[in-house]
Amino acid sequence: MKHILIVGGGYAGFYAARGLERRLRRGEARVTVVDPRPYMTYQPFLPEVTAGSVEARHAVVPLRRHLRRTRVVAGSVTRVDHARRTVQITTADATRWEESYDELVVTAGAVTRTFPIPGLADTAIGLKQIEEAVAIRDGIITGFARAAALPHGPLRRKLLTVTFVGGGFTGVEGFGETLSLAAALLRRHPEIAPGEVRFHLVEATDRVLPEVSAAPGRWVVQHLRDRGGLVHLGTQLVSAVDGHVVLSDGQEYDSGLVVWAAGNAANPVIATHTDLPLDARGFVTVRPDLRVVDGDRVVPSAWAAGDDAAVPDLASSSEGARTVPNAQHAVRQGRLLARNLVAVLRGEEPRHYVHSSLGVVATLGIGHGLFQWHRVVVRGPLAWLMHRGYHVLAVPTWERKVRVLLDWAGALVGGRDTASLADVVHPRAAFVAGARGPHDDERAA
Repeated sequence: MKHILIVGGGYAGFYAARGLERRLRRGEARVTVVDPRPYMTYQPFLPEVTAGSVEARHAVVPLRRHLRRTRVVAGSVTRVDHARRTVQITTADATRWEESYDELVVTAGAVTRTFPIPGLADTAIGLKQIEEAVAIRDGIITGFARAAALPHGPLRRKLLTVTFVGGGFTGVEGFGETLSLAAALLRRHPEIAPGEVRFHLVEATDRVLPEVSAAPGRWVVQHLRDRGGLVHLGTQLVSAVDGHVVLSDGQEYDSGLVVWAAGNAANPVIATHTDLPLDARGFVTVRPDLRVVDGDRVVPSAWAAGDDAAVPDLASSSEGARTVPNAQHAVRQGRLLARNLVAVLRGEEPRHYVHSSLGVVATLGIGHGLFQWHRVVVRGPLAWLMHRGYHVLAVPTWERKVRVLLDWAGALVGGRDTASLADVVHPRAAFVAGARGPHDDERAA
């Protein structure tokens, strides 16, 4: 049997593997997915995970549960040698081996783009993985609890200050959702006055949400400001050493939490450890049918889709346009890739990827949202309901849809869950403290 190896189990990789399972005849080919995480993260739900509106486990799709005829390898592809049809796989415990294949599918996804800003790597946290969303939520909840027990002063102000950097969808949605979380926390912490809470959104350009037109973008900024958010446009983060934020407009303050959401970059493994053809940004160059291409020459047995592929946007009127890296495209590209790969294996012609945008929709917190399709703009509660409706339909598998709907129903009845599980990062702390005994410190001294 031919061996199809998929690098990455995100949107495009998951849907490609799922499509291959459905289309391949028994004995026609075997499929392997390699990803360090055992699940696909449904990233549009990450802002709601940060706010406690969606349970973290319900925003991920376990690969082994839903890819039952696919071999799933918990590891990272650290090198691709397509000339030899091999990849190097490294597991978390540093075990390495070479894996051969007949057909390669590159769907490794993008990574968070960072810059050499002092203190950024030591202080900030991203918002691209489920673990980061949970840590942001627990950090805000814990910060409020700690601040409520402190007198007014620098530490209390720092704990009640949160900074989001990046005015794209991830940054704006995360900022809007955590503003709603902060409003709920204020009701549970009467010791804290609303004026003490400072949430900053820092964006280097003069507008947010570049995917929407200028007027809705301005409305979003004013809406966030009306809810108490501090939005800094045309401003860059200069330094974040020890949580001391310095902005390019001269403002300085201490922030207990710095969330970096300033865009994506090419996956470094694909950009620097592969012999596949890449464009100037480090993305794999592909034809509209998702086959890898080197100039005008199709690279045999190589496919790519999703955030790490430069897929021509045939629905755009702009020459040389590429599809934007979002879930809407990645899901559809993954499905088409599976169809095209099977078609080529059987000597049939592949189809081109053409998809016109269904519009953009953003959540800004419970009851707050924005939707735009061409000139049609919807704001407020209706747009928020449209966001939830679209994504509960888009999240894969009925099992996950039901779990998310139950999360929302529970919040409607019982309110937002504001319990922090921050101590889960030190799960043995209580056991170790109890095992040491009350006099162990004195004996050690």
